[in-house]
Amino acid sequence: MADEALFQFLHSELIQYIYKSGANGETENGKNITKLEAMGFRVGQGLIERFTKETPRFKDELDVMKFICKDFLTCLFKKQIDNLRTNHQGIYVLQDNSFRLLSQLSAGKQYLEHAPKYLAFTCGLVRGGLSDLGLKSVVTAEVAGMPACKFQVMIQKA
Repeated sequence: MADEALFQFLHSELIQYIYKSGANGETENGKNITKLEAMGFRVGQGLIERFTKETPRFKDELDVMKFICKDFLTCLFKKQIDNLRTNHQGIYVLQDNSFRLLSQLSAGKQYLEHAPKYLAFTCGLVRGGLSDLGLKSVVTAEVAGMPACKFQVMIQKA
């Protein structure tokens, strides 16, 4: 419980630091989200190395995605993803009906525009983890209603 609160506090302080260090503006907002995603990417790479030290190789990308949903994100957020869907052509949708980093915000529509900055780090975590497991991907997030969110993972074929 305490480690979860510390992670949430560190995450929100990281966001505040990134946004206060840059100038305000629409183009700066995109740069800030990119910085947060890049930080998450590096952290995801490091964490996945530790988590998979004793794990046998994965058979295919579906096994990798199941590991990300069941083990990786569970270690980080103390909760599994609620739903994993795929079209079996390299696109996966991870749905969380009460995402921990959004649950601290109000469930109203007024904070919907702030959701991307709270999801960018996690997108980077997932992308970094997948990268370290040998899957190049693009990870995006969308929020229709707080605190639920969907992460779309598009695996890029070589």
